[in-house]
Formats: sequence, C-alpha cells, structure tokens
Amino acid sequence: MEKIVITGMGTVNPIGLSVAESWKNVINGVSGVGKITQFDTTGWNVDIACELKGFDPAKFMDGKEARRRDRYEQMAVAAAKEAIAQAGLEITDANRARIGVIVSSAIGGMKSIQDAIFTLKEDGPRRVSPFLIPMLMPNGASGLIAIDYGIHGPSFSVASACASGADGIGMAWMMLRAGIIDAAVTGAAEATICEIGVGSFDRIGAMSRRSDDYSMTPAPFDKNRDGLVMGEGAGVLVLERESHARARGANILAELAGYAATADAYHVTAPEANGTGGASAIRGALASAGVNLDEVGYVSAHGTGTPLNDAAETKALKGAFGDLAYKVPVSSTKSMTGHMMGATGALEAIFCAQAVREGILPPTIHYQTPDPECDLDYIPNTAREQKIDVAISNAFGFGGHNAVLVVRKYQ
Repeated sequence: MEKIVITGMGTVNPIGLSVAESWKNVINGVSGVGKITQFDTTGWNVDIACELKGFDPAKFMDGKEARRRDRYEQMAVAAAKEAIAQAGLEITDANRARIGVIVSSAIGGMKSIQDAIFTLKEDGPRRVSPFLIPMLMPNGASGLIAIDYGIHGPSFSVASACASGADGIGMAWMMLRAGIIDAAVTGAAEATICEIGVGSFDRIGAMSRRSDDYSMTPAPFDKNRDGLVMGEGAGVLVLERESHARARGANILAELAGYAATADAYHVTAPEANGTGGASAIRGALASAGVNLDEVGYVSAHGTGTPLNDAAETKALKGAFGDLAYKVPVSSTKSMTGHMMGATGALEAIFCAQAVREGILPPTIHYQTPDPECDLDYIPNTAREQKIDVAISNAFGFGGHNAVLVVRKYQ
C-alpha cells in the first residue's frame, strides 16, 4: 500500500499563530490559559480559557469576507493558508478535481448561533444576518477553503465531538489510500469560547473552576486535576500520496501511517471506565500502520484534565500496550493549549509530526502530584529530547467516539 505523507502544516491556537511559534512554545511549556476577554464573566463559576491571542483575520483574508465568516471559519482558513503554502501545493485546472478538503468541526459556528438568537429576541427576524447559515454550518470551513482555492474534489466535514479533527484526517487518509484523491487539505477548527459554550460545559461538570489561581490548571493526569480549560483554534495538514508528492518535488515532513476509530457505546458524555474502546482504537490504528507496540516512541494523549477521562485513558493505554505502557512516554499538550474541542486532534497530529522530525517530546505541564490511577510516564513539566520513529495521537469524544492517528518518521 502506498504511503500517505504530510507535506504541509498550519495552525493558529492559544500558544501560537504558526506551527513554528506553537512548537517553540509547546516544548518550552508555555501555558495559554488566562481570563476570558470575549464576554463578561462576572458572577460565573468559570472565567478562564485558552483564548487565541493576537489573531487578526484580515491578515489571512479580505476584511469584508472575514466579517461574513464565523470565528472558527476564520481560524480554519488561516491554518489552511499556512499549510498549503508550506506544501507548495499549486491548484490548477489539471489537478483541482483530485484534491479534497476535509476540515472538520464538532459544533460549527456556535457564537454565530448564539448572537443570532440574541438578535432575534431583541430586534426581530429582519435583523438576523443573511450570512448566518454559512457561518454556523460545521462544513462551512471546508466549503470556504475549497472556494478560496478553487478545489473541486470531495469537500465535507466530520462531526464526532472531540474526535472530529482526528476522524476527518482519518477520512482523508482512507480516501488517499483508496486512490479517490491525490492530495487533501484536512484538519479541524473550533471556536466555542462564548456564553453558551462555556456555560453549558460548566453545567455538565467538565470545566476547571480554579479561577482565583489558574497558574496550575489544566492539570492532566495530576491527582488534583479538576477539569478541562476550554481552548480555541485550528490545525490543518496537507496530505498526499507519496508518489504525488515526490513527482512534484514536495518536501515530505512525515508519514501519516495509520488510523482507526471505535465507539464505546457506553454513555453520551462519560468515557467507558476501563478504557476498552480506546485500547481497541489504539491497537487498530497500529495494525493499519503495520507498527508493533514496541516501536511506539510517544503518545500524544487526549488528556483533558478531567478526573474520568484521564483515568480511563490511562487504562486504555495499559489495555493496548500491556506492560509496555510503563515504558512509552505520554503527554498532554492540552495542559498548554487547553481543550480545542473538535480541533484538538488536528493540532496534536501536528505536534506528533514535529516530535518524530525533531526528536523532542512535549511535556505535560502543571503536573505536581502523582495519581495512583494515572501511573504512567507523563513527561512532567519539561520537554524531553528523545529520538523516535513513531508517535500516536489519541482523540476521544463525547458520544464514546475514539480516534487514533499514527505518525511515522518519513524514510
């Protein structure tokens, strides 16, 4: 089977507005958490988030178009622009039908929906924006990127909660392997830091409430972890069949070697406590890549910082790796970026590609007190120099969705 390779990557997220800046900050343990600035949180249980800082959509698109696009779409377009530029992928009449765009979102334009409801109630239906529907659609980002670049191949979005980005990348990987397309622009974007987003996640008990002293949250795998911190952003990759990339002289960054997805079929929000669904996805992804357990050098964990998720994921890793689980370095970059919901799997796939390329493993920051239920090597607080050939990225979502990607050093 022909290799599927990564030739371009792009991101905007709470710790960087490019891959280079984000990678520098993630290996230096920079936290993106701070007080919410996008709305008034007076009287709220939660007033912290990992917001995108210094993002000006007008730098990536026409100002008029930016105003007609939801924040998540703006971020997706910005990340895609960086990825396509790095890949040097030129879209022409000869190839535009053989390129796909699969850029996902778990929720779509949440703030646009919220603001439209406020407008409808206060000012009536005539004041609702005529651009609302394309702003709220979860497939809006894929459609806009295809329009911006004139890409005529398959274009759609995957919605599987916090596994959306990884599943979308997995769909692109399968289409490339099947020969349906030659290249894909794929990833995810999410922007849920708004009243309804923060309020609803807090109501289900998922959010960290360390508002007075947020310097040590989120704290994945730490005994005193108390929940996730919401993030926002986008991650986009350009994937190609190896022959296509080599034929045009592309610089190949890494290989996307495998993918698998499973369902817990257990609970709409809680993970299955013994981690069997996650373990099955890990084993399936490694099998699809032809990778043995002892070849895995790093696990980018889902690691949200919630008590249930981190304990279940630790059991999933033990279920997949057995005794080898104690020898595989694991970390959660959400300790720095926060939880970017559907976009999280896309950004973490980028970090995996960087890890296999540069031989540096990102840390889990805010890790102070070991938890007997979480007893693996979580690369606490400081990045680790370690040459590896294979990394895996876990993305587990509400609804029991489990998606795992395998990234391998390109040879």
